[in-house]
Amino acid sequence: MKDYMDNRELSWLKFNDRVLKQANDSMVPLAEKMSFVSIYQTNLDEFFRVRLGFLYDQMLFYPAMIDNKSEMTAEEQLKACFTKIRRLNHKKDSYYQKIMNELLNYNVKLDTFEEINNKDDKRLLENYFDREIMPLLSPLVVSKRTPFPFMNNGELFVAAQLTSHKGKRKLGVVSLANVMDERLMELPVTRRHYILIEELVASQLPKLFKKYKVEKSSVIRCTRSADIDEDDIIEGNSYREIMEKLIKERRHLHPVRLEYTEGLEDIEISMITKFLDLDERQAFISASPLDFSFFGKLRDVLKIAHPELFYTPLPPKKSPLVNDKKPMIEQVMNHDILLAYPYNSMDSFLRMLDEAAVDERVVSIKMTLYRVAKNSRVVNALIKAAENGKEVIVLVELRARFDEENNIGQSKALEKAGCTVIYGLEGYKVHSKLCLITLKEDHIQYISQIGTGNYNEKTSKFYTDLSLMTARNEIGEEVNDIFTHLLQGETEHHTNYLFVSPHCMLDHIFNKIDEQIALAKEGKDAYVGFKCNSVTSKPMIEKLIEASQAGVHIDMVVRGICCIVPGVKGYTDHIRVISIVGRYLEHSRIYIFGRTSPDVYISSADLMTRNLERRVEVAAPLLDERIRNQVISMFNAYFKDNVKACELLSDRSYKRVKNKEPKFNVQEYFLK
Repeated sequence: MKDYMDNRELSWLKFNDRVLKQANDSMVPLAEKMSFVSIYQTNLDEFFRVRLGFLYDQMLFYPAMIDNKSEMTAEEQLKACFTKIRRLNHKKDSYYQKIMNELLNYNVKLDTFEEINNKDDKRLLENYFDREIMPLLSPLVVSKRTPFPFMNNGELFVAAQLTSHKGKRKLGVVSLANVMDERLMELPVTRRHYILIEELVASQLPKLFKKYKVEKSSVIRCTRSADIDEDDIIEGNSYREIMEKLIKERRHLHPVRLEYTEGLEDIEISMITKFLDLDERQAFISASPLDFSFFGKLRDVLKIAHPELFYTPLPPKKSPLVNDKKPMIEQVMNHDILLAYPYNSMDSFLRMLDEAAVDERVVSIKMTLYRVAKNSRVVNALIKAAENGKEVIVLVELRARFDEENNIGQSKALEKAGCTVIYGLEGYKVHSKLCLITLKEDHIQYISQIGTGNYNEKTSKFYTDLSLMTARNEIGEEVNDIFTHLLQGETEHHTNYLFVSPHCMLDHIFNKIDEQIALAKEGKDAYVGFKCNSVTSKPMIEKLIEASQAGVHIDMVVRGICCIVPGVKGYTDHIRVISIVGRYLEHSRIYIFGRTSPDVYISSADLMTRNLERRVEVAAPLLDERIRNQVISMFNAYFKDNVKACELLSDRSYKRVKNKEPKFNVQEYFLK
């Protein structure tokens, strides 16, 4: 492994470690700590499904293939990841127990059946189980004639070690799929004490396996790969039908992980892994529940009685660029407007979209949708525009992983209203965040919106993103050109103002970096700044190394994966990387080139191979001086953080940034 590069998967695990550490941070309120444990687990679930599912397939079919940055084979990467994950899970179990102990101070407790002291609680729970739960369960004993059941992804089961009356050892399995609606049950008598449905079922196993002696039991869960290849099942009458088939296919893909709680002996775990065709290295024991979704209900219990256990509400600030009493369309025509979510509300953009739906001057609205809210105000505005006779063209990217079903439903609603809906491009995901409103009076006028994040009102409240609204026709013409290409199944190959992948973003970025390299070689101040979610593109990493070697100072804010290692002598001496993991999910992408009269862009693209070479992404220049200075000021503020910032060191580890007082939390600063 080269000193100045890191493996993508191992770098991601470091990110999830930073997420998990929030659950043990004394500055994080107790109820929010619960959320970070849950986020850690959800992140890890997706990591297994997507990344490790991909590596597992690669190990089977291309065992000699190596990672182009760490030079590790898939098997070596999996081994390293499994080792790291076991350490992280041990830490997760420790934090979980600490949180549950702290909850006792607020009279909230999660019991096992054996821990319940009140006899009436036990009696009433047993009666409830007999009457309402047991009829919904289908316990089976694994045998030659009764094979091990199919385990859906994430489905909880109780597995039991049984002994028959003849002394034979058997494996019993009970699916909990039909009883998960009541997973967290409050005890009938002892208020604010709870039991999980899997604990109740495990305690009542003798009733389910009456002819056997129940020796031991565990809760088990299987994770299945989500690394589907749409080319494998291309059939049907439309692309939407293809995606519906893919979603069904995903449910039956190969298992990649078995999780189990303490209880069963090794022989039963070995049997289960064999049934699932898993290596024993893919089995992970847990001292905490396998699914933390029940934390949501506990948070609801605490929210009313103990608001101090949550972050203090920080309502969005009014943008100084927006006048709430004037129409948004008129304001955007007068000057560029930048919104910074969640520090500014998304309502200003939604108001502009609502105005466009009824404005007689508006002839068309074109938009790309990647992830939207379930009951989307954006979709409702587009439907209203179509019903008012506007031409509405919407590119709905059906391949937004794990949001496919919602996107399919939204596309049907849009089509029903009369919108023209297209489903992306063959071979390329459309990940750009573009909206183009075309008005016609005595001339054609474009209003463009270009953003770093999705058109989702819900996530805009806790994802940091930037949204530019501009009436500059030079920008509008290029946005319109992008839509023209998309409608014809093509990609953009030439632009003057916008950076557009997959064909003309990387070259534009490299040209800007080359300008700074030339300045550095002349002995002048040269600077590049990037803020993004991930850095994995090897060509980009090599260009940044070239710039560093020339003397260009490079500052990077990278929330997640970072495959470039800063501070390595002779390679990345002039590169600094920090990561912010805190109350809000850092999602905005910013590119800065130069210190004197800098060129500043906001973008939908991370510095990843997929974003720069296999997706349609857009970066937009900030041509308004006030907005440009605002974004530079925001970028610089991240490097003042000494509360949530961690710096990536040359040994590939992250260290919390600790500067002198006063404390500076960049996310709270933006709301002051």
